[in-house]
Amino acid sequence: MTSTPQGCSREPAAGLAVTPAAAEMVRTLAREHGPLRIFQSGGCCDGSLPICLPAGDLPAGPHDVLLGLVEDTPVYIDAEQHRRWGSPMLTLDVAPGEPEGMSLGLADAHLVTR
Repeated sequence: MTSTPQGCSREPAAGLAVTPAAAEMVRTLAREHGPLRIFQSGGCCDGSLPICLPAGDLPAGPHDVLLGLVEDTPVYIDAEQHRRWGSPMLTLDVAPGEPEGMSLGLADAHLVTR
């Protein structure tokens, strides 16, 4: 079970669907790295790819909204970004190629949202 930071949304925003490939990838990464957190990036350096990190590397902040859980891994988005994007339904999926930036991934695949 993951803990929710004080001030962070405790109830999922019902804005996340997950493909079977993404669920399997998160299971694989959790076996390799332990508990994880996923943050939907809002642009700039990491584009708008989700960033998957070991849970201890970056805590969820008070302005993060919980989109949902993938294999017990929380997926967050900044509340203002979520509002600006119109509270979208995001689908977590897998794309070919190494992950960009600091996100965990597999040698031949990374997480994406659609």
